[in-house]
Formats: sequence, C-alpha cells, structure tokens
Amino acid sequence: MISTVALVLCGPAALLATAILAAAVSRHTFATRLVYGAAFAISAALIVIVASHLAGNSGEASATLPLGLPWTGARFRLDGLSAFFLVVVNLGGAITSLYALGYGRHESAPHRVLPFYPAFLAGMNLVVLANDAFSFLLSWEFMSLASWALVMAHHRDEANRRAGTIYLVMAGFGTMALLLAFGLLAGPAGTYAFDAMRTAHPGPFAAGAVLVLMLLGAGSKAGLVPLHAWLPLAHPAAPSHVSALMSGVMTKVAIYGFIRVVFDLLGAPAWWSGVAVLLIGGVTAVLGILHALMEKDLKRLLAYSTIENIGVIFASLGLALAFKANAMPSAAALALIAALFHVLNHSFFKSLLFFGAGAVLTSTGERDMEKLGGLIHRLPVTSFVFLVGCVSISALPPFNGFASEWLVFQAILRSPELPQWGLKVIVPAVGGMLALAAALAAACFVKAFGITFLGQARSAAVERAHEVDRWSLAAMAVLAAFCLLAGILPGLVIDGLSPVTLSLIGDRMPVQMAEPWLSIVPIAESRSSYNGLLVFAFIAISASLAAFFIHRFASHALRRGIAWGCGFADPVPAAQYTAVSFAQPIRRVFGSFAFRARETVDMPAPGSLEPAHLKVDMHDLAWDIFYQPIAGAIDFATERLNHLQFLTIRRYLTLVFLYLVILLLVLALWP
Repeated sequence: MISTVALVLCGPAALLATAILAAAVSRHTFATRLVYGAAFAISAALIVIVASHLAGNSGEASATLPLGLPWTGARFRLDGLSAFFLVVVNLGGAITSLYALGYGRHESAPHRVLPFYPAFLAGMNLVVLANDAFSFLLSWEFMSLASWALVMAHHRDEANRRAGTIYLVMAGFGTMALLLAFGLLAGPAGTYAFDAMRTAHPGPFAAGAVLVLMLLGAGSKAGLVPLHAWLPLAHPAAPSHVSALMSGVMTKVAIYGFIRVVFDLLGAPAWWSGVAVLLIGGVTAVLGILHALMEKDLKRLLAYSTIENIGVIFASLGLALAFKANAMPSAAALALIAALFHVLNHSFFKSLLFFGAGAVLTSTGERDMEKLGGLIHRLPVTSFVFLVGCVSISALPPFNGFASEWLVFQAILRSPELPQWGLKVIVPAVGGMLALAAALAAACFVKAFGITFLGQARSAAVERAHEVDRWSLAAMAVLAAFCLLAGILPGLVIDGLSPVTLSLIGDRMPVQMAEPWLSIVPIAESRSSYNGLLVFAFIAISASLAAFFIHRFASHALRRGIAWGCGFADPVPAAQYTAVSFAQPIRRVFGSFAFRARETVDMPAPGSLEPAHLKVDMHDLAWDIFYQPIAGAIDFATERLNHLQFLTIRRYLTLVFLYLVILLLVLALWP
C-alpha cells in the first residue's frame, strides 16, 4: 500500500510534468486553461490528502527516494507542521489557479509564465516536504529560480529587470545563509538528515549563530527589515496572480523554514533568542506599514503591507521562543498558535487583495491610485470583495485578521509571568509597536479602498472600466468567504493547529470547539474570551435594523451630493483627496526620522496662473544605510580588479605562483 508521503510526492511530480507540458504548448490558445486547470486539480487533490492526514492525527510519515547525493538519497517527511504549511501552499495554489483561468487570458506573454507557474508550486511543496538539508536547499533554490523567472516575465520593462536582479541577489544571499546554518547544524559528523540534526543539540555559540543565519536566510525571503528591499520591487513586477502567490504563500514557506529549524532542529532555545526575534518582528511591523501608507502604487502598497504582517508573525514567534525557554508551555502554545493562525489568515486576505489589484489593473490598465477613483460604480463585485480584504487585514471583527491578532495580544498579556526583567520590559514595548502597526494598517487600507474605489473617476480609463471575468470573481468570492469563516469560527482553526504545537512545544491550547456558543477562550473565561459568531450576528442585525429604520422613517426629502466634495460646491475630480494628501499628516509625524522625508513647495508669484508644485522626497533608510554602501564597495573593488585583465602573461604566472604559496602556507599552519 502506498504511504501518505509518497502519495503527496506525486503532487509535485505531476506539477513538474505540467511545467514540461506547458513549455511545449504554451504558445497555443488552449494552453492557459490546460495549465491552470491542471494546477488547480493537482493542488485541490493535495489539499484533500494533507487535510485528511492532519484531521486524522495520523502522526508522521517519511520516505527516501534514490535521488540527490550518492549513498544518501532524498528524504521527505510529512508531520503536523509540514501538513499545515502544505495546506497553506496548496490552498493558495488552487485558488490562484482558479483566478488565473480568467486572468491568464489577458497575459501578453503567456509562454514566459505558463511553464514556470506549476514549477513554482512544485518547488514550494518540495521545500515543505524535505527532510534533509540537501533536499531542502535544492528545493529552495528551485522555488527561488522559478519565482525569479515569473518576476522577469515582462522583462522589457527596465523596472522589472532591476527588480529581477535585486531579487536574484537577495535569493542567493539567503541561500548562502541557510547553507551555513545547516552546516553548523550538521556539525563535525556532517550528517545532513534532519532526524540526525534533531538529536545533535549544538552548543550555545553554534545555536546562536544558527539563529542569526536563519533570520538572515529565511528572513530575507520572508521580508524582514532590513532584508525587505527586494519585496516591494519584485511583487509588483510579477503578474498579479503570481504576486498573490509570492506574497500570500512563498513568504509563508520562508516562515516554515524558520520554524522547522529554530523550533524543531535547534533544540531548547535560550531566552535571549526570543528577544532578538521579538524586536526584529516589532520593528518590521511598524516600518512595513509606514512604507505602505506612503505609497500611491496599489501593488507596492500591498507588498509593503506584507512586510508588516510578516513582522506580526515573527513577533509572535519570538514570544513563543521566550515562553518556551522559560518552561511556560501553555503560553508558548498560545503564541505559536497565534503566529500560525496569522500565517493562514494572511494567505487569505493578501491573496484576495492582490487579486483585487489585478482586477483593477485588467479593467483600467492603472495601478497608480492617483489615476483611479469611483470604481465602486464600475466594479461593484470587485469593490465589495476588496473591501472584505481591507477589513480583514485591518484586524476588524468579525473577520479573520482580528481573531489572530487578538490571540497575539493575549499572548503578550502573559508576559508579566516571565522571570527576566528584560523580557518584562521589551514584550510590552513590542506590544505597543504592534498596536501602532494595527492602527496604521487600518488607516492604510481606508486609503487604499477610499482612493481607489470611492469618489469620482480621475481618468478616462476608469470611465471605460468593467467587471472582470467569472473565474476571477469566483476566486475572490471564495477567499472573501474564507476570511469571514475563519473570523467567526476561529476555534475550528485553533483546534486544527493543536497537533503542530504538541509536536513543537509539547503542549496545546484548551479545546476550543467544546466551548459553548463557539466562543474561544485562550487562557481562562475569567480573563478573556471572544465569540466571532455573536459579533457577526450583532453587526448584521444592527446594520439591517438601522437600514430599515432609515428607509422607513427618515425624511423622504432627498438631496444628492457629489461624494468627497471636500466642502466645494462644484468639485472636480482633482479636488478630491489623493493617496499622497491622505498620507500627509502621518508623513509629517513619522516621515522625518523614518524616511528622511522632505517637502518642497514651488509657489508661483502673486497674479501668476501657473500651478503650484509640491515635491516630496523620501528615502528607504535600509537601502541607504546597508545596500548602497555595499554596492559602492563592490563597484570600487570591481573597478580596481578590472585592471587584472590587462596584465601580461608574466604577471599572471607570478600571481598564480603567489596564490599557490599562500595556499601551501595555510595548509601547513592549519592545526
């Protein structure tokens, strides 16, 4: 009888076969439906297999294939953690494929997208299934290269080529960090199987080095500050359904890698490891959403918002490490559940928002919010589901973003029980940063929805816009429904994640589905509880009653006015709030130190009919402080080394001789 893990491995194999088939038929008219239909069917089948494994508490299953390094083979394993992330990957893959059945017809260069799309899905599945360092790194590189090819799909655009180059450099840097981390975990024995690493227990110095390398390697792929530079460039450059996969799913594969190593392979954590992850998560959350607020490009705004959510997840993982190090398993299980729940939620609402941005781009050809507006009249279904995504990511009840972020704050409230004074101070401070990020996220998505969909049309393209195809609308509607269901039934998700915390922490949250009225009680009913279903019922009933009483009993004297008139009697579209003007108050509060923002006003002379000009100059400090000096040093070194190609043969031989002498000296002095 075929094992579960072998059955799951058939999925990536089928996806790779689809990629080969796509390379052969990608220029035919039927290729789009064939490739995305096959990807949808394979991903849906994988969800069924893995979800049944997770629901049935079937334990672990492993398999070794005769591939890879000689005499070692390629090891794969399916346990609670990998099963959960496989659900995230394939749920995202199935819904994205459904969306692409319609969206893909608008692709101008399908032969540059279709072969790499199923290969990208296969790479993400293999990373999560890998059970040795060689298979993990090979799958990781395969995933990175496939996604790089998708980022370069529209390679004639200079901005896309720059995004692809930076993405490739950052991916190579991340892989190098992971390679060093696995090298340290393998130790002198050099055994690269995860089962052997799990029992090795490295010393404190090696464990600290592995943690730092994992923050660099997995953090660069996830988008932690200051390693986020590639993310706001690459996500907008890719086609919108690929952007949804990269932002909603691939960043989660990076989080999986971090959890697999730090929580599973590295052994018992030190308390200071929680401090490092907490602080990085808090800073990432605040800076990510501040950048998003300053954006007027809809897809770049969503990309920066992903950085904020990655910060929330890492802050919660830092809390789980701190609690685990202090032998507080119930609190550690709560923090880890909050992180995993937010992983699932972010894959839902971020994919939904990128799909919405793709629908806007298809209908208008614009992603600059300053040229949109009034789309609620042209794209009513898209505007509704995009609003659901905005409410969800803003962590407003009864949608799913609130449930997971509420759990994060419940875990923060247990910080007074920690014995270290440093953690007693740092955890509430990070909690304040997360609260600030949540408030700024709400403002950010009021801007994203209001400027894009409300008010008057700012361009002729908006006047000609019409609703997108049914495949795309169906995919967005499914994700909107998931956002609501996960928000009103959070206990179902929490209980489903319990096998993961049992295997990594050794404890779990109390069974939530046993609580009356589908409430969730993370600690004790006397301390906190939440019922998403009752909140949803209250909002639905009170809104319905308010609408009924207004229409039934309010004055029938009707007066219509132009929305967002800003006090003008006869406003024109240019008089509306813009994305830049909406962000101005926050830019003036945070911009001077977070972005080195400078505003310059060019005011015409009195009596002149020329318009005034406002110029806003902002900088990404991570880019200025870290990347530009490195790029400058590389330019300097390459300029100097460039002279080597003009040496004579005698000087070349002298250099080779000196190099050999140095190597022999090193070998002679090596202990």
